[in-house]
Amino acid sequence: MDESKPLKVRLTFSVILVGVSLLFAAVVTDHWAVLSPKVEEYNATCEAAHFGLWRLCTKRIFMREQGPKEKGCGPISLPGEHNCSYFKHFTPGQSSEIFEVTTQKEYSISAAAIAIFSVGFAIIGTICVLLSFRKKMDYLLKPASMFYTFAGLCIIISVEVMRQSVKRMIDSKETVWIEYSYSWSFACACASFVLLFICGITLLLIALPRFPQNPWETCMDAEPEH
Repeated sequence: MDESKPLKVRLTFSVILVGVSLLFAAVVTDHWAVLSPKVEEYNATCEAAHFGLWRLCTKRIFMREQGPKEKGCGPISLPGEHNCSYFKHFTPGQSSEIFEVTTQKEYSISAAAIAIFSVGFAIIGTICVLLSFRKKMDYLLKPASMFYTFAGLCIIISVEVMRQSVKRMIDSKETVWIEYSYSWSFACACASFVLLFICGITLLLIALPRFPQNPWETCMDAEPEH
């Protein structure tokens, strides 16, 4: 038996917990993408927006004259009146006309649903790893590794759906947005994919039985004939 296996599992699990934390941060925050309209007048207010899987937040920013390369409203970090609302298809009583008009709600629903699957796989994988620390239950490491891998694949699919949503929004003739950028929630989702997918595969390799290093090890481990 490989005596270093428990240490390898704990180290891999520590990195996985970082990936799970980034996954939760990406799912619950509203900074996946930042949208900016064209600024026609300076020394006036303009409205920029940022959104996540569940909410759209707008901010009225007072704009002074910008440089020649800057055409949009922002940056979003500037002080201003801030207002957030959940997407209409999640809470019918709320309104978020900007998002509803400029992109299909199916993109938002799909991205959110796939992200929920990712969170579910990550939770089940964590439960399996915690149970595997008990005596004679290390067989749970194999399904745990697959759950983490699936979680990583789901969140990167959600990222791609969100990316297509933003692209469709910018390309639409009905939209006022001319500039966009991906923010830190988007980065958290991408980082969580890398950690969960790689560490899921690593955990699977650790959980697999050790191959014999010498040809005679298999013969020595075989049961004697009666």
